[in-house]
Amino acid sequence: MATETLTPPAQPTGPLQNPGRVGGLIDVFRRRYLLKLLVRKELRVRYQGSAVGLLWTYVKPAVRFAMYYWVIGLLLPKNLENRALHIFAGMIMVSFFTDALGAGSRSVVKNKSLVRKINLPREMFPVASMMVSIYHMVPMYVIALIGCLLVGWSPDPGAFLPALLALAIVLTWGLAVALLLSAWNVYFRDVQNVVDVIQTVITWTVPMIYPFSAVRGQLNGWVEQIYLANPLCTAVLLNDRSFWIPTLEAPQHAISAELPPYLLARGFITLAVGLALLWFAQIVFSRLEGRFAERL
Repeated sequence: MATETLTPPAQPTGPLQNPGRVGGLIDVFRRRYLLKLLVRKELRVRYQGSAVGLLWTYVKPAVRFAMYYWVIGLLLPKNLENRALHIFAGMIMVSFFTDALGAGSRSVVKNKSLVRKINLPREMFPVASMMVSIYHMVPMYVIALIGCLLVGWSPDPGAFLPALLALAIVLTWGLAVALLLSAWNVYFRDVQNVVDVIQTVITWTVPMIYPFSAVRGQLNGWVEQIYLANPLCTAVLLNDRSFWIPTLEAPQHAISAELPPYLLARGFITLAVGLALLWFAQIVFSRLEGRFAERL
């Protein structure tokens, strides 16, 4: 009787890897198709049952701009030139950050069914929520540019870099904070209440409703530096430099009167700190995500 010769199994050619292992934020952008599906899902859920749908992303900022122009710009005393545009330029940064903060902190908990069933980078949920916030920020830029052109926008060569730097700051800090809060919210549900308080405070702790010159003389030296250390404050001032300042009659005078010194340098330092925070947030998220399914 012939005996069969058993062939030994092939040896692995590389190191063994955990099949559940994911690569963090890098792996998120490797799976761009899945990220695209999550963003579409977020948009469909947000505008589900709406007759107008995504048109609301233009209607809402247009109505806000009109309200600020007519109520604040015309009815209140005109002690600030182009006040409505000043407010709206800052609102672009504030609205994005507060939206990214709220949606990002809830992103993992809101997708708990996917967390329990599908092996994918958990960072994809806060990233997808932030991309939805970016989608809603684009119409605000469009409305702001239209408003700038209507009141006589004359940007100098130094007006474009601040806008890009402001955008980079809010994107970096928004993603970092969304990663941290989305992970902590799985373990401590009080995080969402803290976020609600922060969203209320943010509007009044940045020079959006009021100009920076209004608080410049009210704050002592070190208190002013603490105020300016707020990354969102820096982003708002940079956006003012790009959109509001070039619409004024004396823009060069306004740069020194309405903006702090070394604004660009402050912006680059804020961006560098945000990148460091993003690196730290990725480490914290990676350590906590192992028990997400159990906690949810």
